Amino acid sequence: MRSPISEATGCAGAEDGHTSASIDRPCGAPRPTAASTKVVTRATVRWLLLALGAIAAFAGCGALARRHRAPLEPAIAERVAEYGPAARGRLAPYFAAAGVAYPPERFVLVAFKLERALHVLASGSGRGLAFVRSYPILGASGTLGPKLREGDRQVPEGVYAIVYLNPNSLAHLSLALSYPNDYDRARAAEDGRDALGGDIMIHGGSTSVGCIAVGDEAAEDLFVLAADAGWDDAVVVVSPVDFRKLALRGPREQPAWVDDLYVRLRGELDGLPSH
Repeated sequence: MRSPISEATGCAGAEDGHTSASIDRPCGAPRPTAASTKVVTRATVRWLLLALGAIAAFAGCGALARRHRAPLEPAIAERVAEYGPAARGRLAPYFAAAGVAYPPERFVLVAFKLERALHVLASGSGRGLAFVRSYPILGASGTLGPKLREGDRQVPEGVYAIVYLNPNSLAHLSLALSYPNDYDRARAAEDGRDALGGDIMIHGGSTSVGCIAVGDEAAEDLFVLAADAGWDDAVVVVSPVDFRKLALRGPREQPAWVDDLYVRLRGELDGLPSH
């Protein structure tokens, strides 16, 4: 079996959406002054922010991805021009310490649910992957165990590709993962499950439903790294725990194949450097 670290494919989709609101002045109410208009405007902004939060809570990260359908290349270039200098400045000492030239030839992201950490690994010319740095995971809903269906609030577990960068994310910036992948679809077919969900992202901010939130600064670093190095060969491993340090069996309420998934994830992690 060929390792997904050397070959990962998949795709993900999203839907367009919008939020609108209006405020009507009751009959007989005084005409708003400039000062009161400012108060109403601030209230409206707060209301819209709360509404967007509610959308994300109910719809998951799909709501955060809905703006990705417009042509992305110009917007990606704009975001890299905006955030690139600072992000490269933050990344440079870590790559130097790891002995990997920037931008690297390829990179791998490894997310651990229990440890709430996302590791960045990278390789340069003529050398294997090296540990570069770790970011804290600030938001990830659900429990240990794979994502089984849309709306279950679970972060997927498996080996995924990055299918696109979203420069227009409502969660600052995001990297879209190829959930569901072939393994996810095959297990769902065996179980008779459909509506697996999608639009799984690594994104900014500190809260998330079904995705991985790493904060805005970390999202900028990862976005710029992916844009500079190219994401076609990038791999993202999402594991419930670091199996190199902790043993774990699939929870009893999970399907029997979860143990097989964890054996596969252990195998992937065994071939990767740790810090």
